[in-house]
Amino acid sequence: MTKRAGRSARDSVWREDRARRGGRGGQPSGLDRERITEASVRLLDAEGLAKFSMRRLAAELNVTAMSLYWYVDTKDDLLELALDAAYAELRLPDPDHPEEDWREQLRALAAAYRGLLVRHPWLSPLAGRFLNIGPNALAFSRLVQRAVRRAGLPAHGVTGAISAVFQFVYGFGTIEGHFLARIADTGLSAEEYFEQAMSMADEVPGTAEVFKESKDLMAARGGDTVDEMLDRDFAFALDLLIAGIEAMVARG
Repeated sequence: MTKRAGRSARDSVWREDRARRGGRGGQPSGLDRERITEASVRLLDAEGLAKFSMRRLAAELNVTAMSLYWYVDTKDDLLELALDAAYAELRLPDPDHPEEDWREQLRALAAAYRGLLVRHPWLSPLAGRFLNIGPNALAFSRLVQRAVRRAGLPAHGVTGAISAVFQFVYGFGTIEGHFLARIADTGLSAEEYFEQAMSMADEVPGTAEVFKESKDLMAARGGDTVDEMLDRDFAFALDLLIAGIEAMVARG
């Protein structure tokens, strides 16, 4: 295969002239794009993005690396497929439900996206690398847009509101995912890791004073577990953003 110098905005596995690969005679039996994509997601979950390769995936599927190229042109194509497959996990609300408040729809969509980023730490760098134009990503984006439109913002403010909410969720979920992965590597529980981290911070010169100033804030946030603390921070921050949208609507 010829190695590409780089990807352009037109390089997407979802282009119609590239999405039909794998339909020719002579391709390896027992394989299809769905099976290859499912294996890619499993491998990315287990080993992370840095270790992912066509050779490693082929070994997982018990085929040769070259056989995968009957179905995709490049590893990037496969990562783009895996990215959209992860979006398929999202349980999306009905955007046209007449009794559903836009605020609750937005909270549900934000919580679902946060969960996706936490379950799949490899997803956030890929979401920034690709166009996110697969069918599952587009379904999610469409629901987000419909929910925010229902808030009553002027048309020129809708994309800004979406950015405010979902770039926050992207950042929160990305950091949370990496934090939990780091905890898992230690073999400690989240609570044990948190206690050790707080204890160490008290012992580091220059850091102890900063943490002393914020101890009352840490105590006030509440929560008996790390999960509860994260959930409360996320919910409060999201409420702030929704209140900001409401304020902009009221301002007219």
